[in-house]
Amino acid sequence: MSAWGIRDFRLLWGGRAVSSLGSWLLVVAVPAHVYALTGSVFATGLALAAEYLPAVVLGPVAGVLVDRWDRRRVMIAADLVRAAAVAVMLLGTPAAIYAAVVAESVGAVLFRPAAQAHVPAVVGTGPALAGANSWNAATDGVVGLVGPPLGGVLFAWAGFEVLVALDVVSYLVSAVAISLTRTRSAASGERSGFLAGVEALRKLPLARVLLPLGAVFLAANAALTALLVPFGVRHLGGSAQVGFVLSALGVGFLGGAVLVRWLDGVQPRTTLAVAQLCTAAGFAGLFSARELWGAMVAAVVIGVFGSVTVVTPRTAVQRLTPNHLLGRISALFLVAEAVATLVGAIAGPWLAEAVSLHVAAMVAAGTTAVGAVVGAVTVPRVMLAAKRSNEQADTHA
Repeated sequence: MSAWGIRDFRLLWGGRAVSSLGSWLLVVAVPAHVYALTGSVFATGLALAAEYLPAVVLGPVAGVLVDRWDRRRVMIAADLVRAAAVAVMLLGTPAAIYAAVVAESVGAVLFRPAAQAHVPAVVGTGPALAGANSWNAATDGVVGLVGPPLGGVLFAWAGFEVLVALDVVSYLVSAVAISLTRTRSAASGERSGFLAGVEALRKLPLARVLLPLGAVFLAANAALTALLVPFGVRHLGGSAQVGFVLSALGVGFLGGAVLVRWLDGVQPRTTLAVAQLCTAAGFAGLFSARELWGAMVAAVVIGVFGSVTVVTPRTAVQRLTPNHLLGRISALFLVAEAVATLVGAIAGPWLAEAVSLHVAAMVAAGTTAVGAVVGAVTVPRVMLAAKRSNEQADTHA
């Protein structure tokens, strides 16, 4: 609870929670709307691919800017950009939705590395950092639990336009919450560019190995995410059932948030290998299910261990990286994530239409399992608990 005692973290957390809920309301509605308009699995996958294209192009530049600018102002501006972008979806056509998703992602490209670099500046790099990341993971779980079914109900009852309007408002609320926090500049005044972040990554063996392993995991995850709505419509009964499956993922994320905190002192390679293998098993179980209950059980497993797989490397990188370079290092990870997600979001639906949806899902699950085995061998043996800084947040000074 140490992170929760810091006012600025509470504001950051609150703004993130509200904007995340707005986005989760659309997580089923956007692909369902595109699928209803086009009837194409591939076109549905493109909606996910469009989200990650700006990160591939703009990510390196964003990381440099985040390390030079006031990160608080960057996050506020990014929320305003995303609010305006989501409003474009009110036009309702596939082209407008693709354009809006791309523009919204431009804002996210700036927001995410700024937020990841800002959290250690607010809470410090000691135990409060793991607590902060656990709180954020728990928030993802709660929002993932509530958002999809609520979005599904509102989509059926009130229509796509109402969900879009709610998401716009959520970004505005987030901007206001962040504006109430204290201003903190980058950790140093250095003006070095993107290559300084690459050089810093080269000197961090753990981060250097985690980057490609995380990319493989996220590529497989993106392929399966792109297939989930068509799978649910074809085999589980419709978009409402997809919402329940996503809610089960949220339940899993709640459990994963607690598990992450308990595993904070365990060697990362052990944690990641076990978590990825369990996630792969969950993927295989989900896309083999023909009843809703079976899919939901598998989704809980994916949520628990997928949360561990994502949060553990993030905490490690935040602890090991000097704060004045953290924006660039975070951007490198986000670029790798974007490339991997873009590849997965296109490859999964393409393979599903070329062969079958089930084969595409099993290939992605197998890729996740292989990544776990490789990680068990290649991730350096390092005890992060022993490397924690006792540095306190400046709010405690």
